Amino acid sequence: QVQLVESGGGLVQAGGSLRLSCVASGRTFSRYAMGWFRRAPGKEREFVATIRWSRWGNGTSYYADSVKGRFAISRDDAENTMYLQMNNLKPDDTAVYYCSGSAAYYVNSVDYTREYAYAYWGQGTQVSVSS
Repeated sequence: QVQLVESGGGLVQAGGSLRLSCVASGRTFSRYAMGWFRRAPGKEREFVATIRWSRWGNGTSYYADSVKGRFAISRDDAENTMYLQMNNLKPDDTAVYYCSGSAAYYVNSVDYTREYAYAYWGQGTQVSVSS
């Protein structure tokens, strides 16, 4: 059984930092893209960041415009773990953050910003940013 387990969420003041982790078990994602999405209160789940596997994109990462320059996605394939370093957090970043793992290959990187590209999802971790 494939499981993705997020951790690292919490309450932080605006301008602060958090580091989210996602540990995968039951399957290796070393040859597949992984991503982070989030759902803010009363809103649809939205793309945050994705990181492709090394053969195609040399681990190339992509970000939503709203987090570019503040968030950094990374992965440790030896540990089957993905991270999201979040700096200069804003109240608008308040959301449940979800880890996701893909099981397919897409030529167009834009596909990895869409939920359909991911077959596996974690339960989410709450991030709350106070003003």
